[in-house]
Amino acid sequence: MAVSPGLRRRLTRAAAAIAAAVGYTNAGTIEFLVDERGRYYFLEMNTRLQVEHPITELVTGVDLVTWQIRIARGERLDLPPREAVSPRGHAIECRVYAEDPDAGFLPSPGRVLGLKAPDGPGVRDDSGVEPGAEISIYYDPLVSKLIVWGRTRDEAIARMLRALGEYEVSGIRTSLPFFRWMLREPAFARGEFHTGYLDELLQSRRGEPFDPPDVSSVEVAALALALRAAASGVEPPAANPVAGAAARAVPSGPIRRGGWKVAARREGLRA
Repeated sequence: MAVSPGLRRRLTRAAAAIAAAVGYTNAGTIEFLVDERGRYYFLEMNTRLQVEHPITELVTGVDLVTWQIRIARGERLDLPPREAVSPRGHAIECRVYAEDPDAGFLPSPGRVLGLKAPDGPGVRDDSGVEPGAEISIYYDPLVSKLIVWGRTRDEAIARMLRALGEYEVSGIRTSLPFFRWMLREPAFARGEFHTGYLDELLQSRRGEPFDPPDVSSVEVAALALALRAAASGVEPPAANPVAGAAARAVPSGPIRRGGWKVAARREGLRA
């Protein structure tokens, strides 16, 4: 891992010194860059909580939002310093966006037709989106923040993969397929990455889709197209080999109303 316990202590002391130097007394985020030799460099300070704050909450057990409000009311922070800066276990956050990873992560606005968020031990989903919600082109297309905690990094990754596998969103494209792939990458599992790691990894895919169509879904769609075309007396297109095969399997021309075979197929498509 890039951040050893010793480096973490030095970063913590530096962050506290920066906040003290400007008289800052509430929640904030100080960012550093670390090079390959373990040297760190101040990047910026944000005088607010950031989108990753649930990670800190899960590994420290400190409710940062509550403390932000209490300090703003004039209360004094009385947490034991060791409790506040000693992480326990490992946490991972995936920001589920209405984006199409197969189109360079372009926004995918639209109406959320269905949504089923995962749950269970160590799983937290921070979201304000529900079925029927509209993902607009005018605002950040964030659907939710999915966060998991585990006793080790391996356990956290396994738990996140399970949660991602249970997450269902329909009506829009999302970044879920990208995360399902990313968390299985060996270098990610080992924590061996850098600021250019993701760009290099994406280039290595050479356009391979993150979410290839399921063969069974393609076959069902092709059969539905063939049935519709046959019922209307129109020859269905056969550019797709699967669609062509499905079209050839269904006789062209009018279909006798009430035919048991066609009725069974149509009933199966509705199931």
